Amino acid sequence: MTALPPRKVGALMVHGLGGTQFDFGNLVASINKAGIATHVPLLPGHGSQPEDMLNVRAEDWLECVRAEYLRLLPLYDTLHVIGMCMGSLLCLELVKQEKHSAGQLVLLAPPVFLDGWSLPWYRSLRYLGYWLPWVPSRWRVHEEEPFGIKNEMMRKVVKSKLLKGGGFHYLWVPLYCIEQMDRLRRWVKRDLDRIDCPCLVIHAREDELTSLRSAYFLQQQIGPQHVELSVLENSYHMVCLDNDRLALAKRVIQKLMPDVQAP
Repeated sequence: MTALPPRKVGALMVHGLGGTQFDFGNLVASINKAGIATHVPLLPGHGSQPEDMLNVRAEDWLECVRAEYLRLLPLYDTLHVIGMCMGSLLCLELVKQEKHSAGQLVLLAPPVFLDGWSLPWYRSLRYLGYWLPWVPSRWRVHEEEPFGIKNEMMRKVVKSKLLKGGGFHYLWVPLYCIEQMDRLRRWVKRDLDRIDCPCLVIHAREDELTSLRSAYFLQQQIGPQHVELSVLENSYHMVCLDNDRLALAKRVIQKLMPDVQAP
């Protein structure tokens, strides 16, 4: 009997708002080691300076992800889609619109609701700011303590990299970008029952940006039969960099390649 050639497996990975591939920490390397080829496109306006985010719309981010998805789709027998933070929202909208069935969907800390414990009570006033002339483009939303990291040592490393710049992650983004993410969140909430590919949602119980309400909402709206939820007990929002990062990598690889032992 002639042995069948190994199946080609790829993963499209989408980073978060203001971020880069570094949002995923060592997860990219771990997935590669498991035999899955990874592709992490840089979203428009990212990887340079925050001012480059101005005039980039949510549609531009989505089209960037869609173009990479359509490029990769014929190259692999199986193509998984993985998103971190805002990247998970883009992945949700992508698989919904494209009726993705070539692989699985992994959502890391999806911010369907911005209701985490560190956000100020007046956060809803941002909607007023969207309508005021010049405010969305001039108001800066800064990354602040705890920077999504519960682990104090890792938090110091991340803070140092943020202050140095160099394309790691923006220290601030214009309010305009939050407006675009709010638009994206509205799109995502609609027609989630159209998604029928297997889905893994990983969310930290203590996420300071978005509560577990987001994860439960997705599980309910997509359908419990499609969504597996994994709750991390010792991390904040940046789950790929925090205390549970090794357990997260193992869980993701188990989901995508159940026959492969995670490194």
